[in-house]
Amino acid sequence: MAALQVIELFAGHNPSGQPVVERLPVKINDDDSCELVKSPAFISGIASGDIIKLTPGTQEFSLEKHSGNLCIRVYAKTSIDSIAENVTSGLEKLGGELDIDTPRMLVYSIHVSCGFQAIETLLNEHVGKDNNSTWVYGNVYDPVDGVTPLNWWQDILKPE
Repeated sequence: MAALQVIELFAGHNPSGQPVVERLPVKINDDDSCELVKSPAFISGIASGDIIKLTPGTQEFSLEKHSGNLCIRVYAKTSIDSIAENVTSGLEKLGGELDIDTPRMLVYSIHVSCGFQAIETLLNEHVGKDNNSTWVYGNVYDPVDGVTPLNWWQDILKPE
């Protein structure tokens, strides 16, 4: 197995207009593509296990192949501890994994075959009721408009 490396990808601009990069652990493949080891906290459109190709000389990428994982981000205005245990154990029971755990943010990867309904029911049960927290998918909607489903999961969920 290839050793893990860290790449930096452009994640957008901060409120003062400065560029922001996110550091992500990856496995470098023989063809120089990268397999994401964790779902990102800020970059839209990708999740753990996805294969990306870096654009030489930039901090940009193209998505080569979806892994089938959804990226789920949970945010809180204050400490996220009160919801972290329930959400983490619930998503782990569905086969999900906690990729990033900070005092105010959690990032999970979970395969789309678990079903949007099961995932959303669990998240809505524990997140947002206190007006202190919210959750979003990181790779389900078009990053430009935020509402158009990307539908990449259609091929993954298609019966053989």
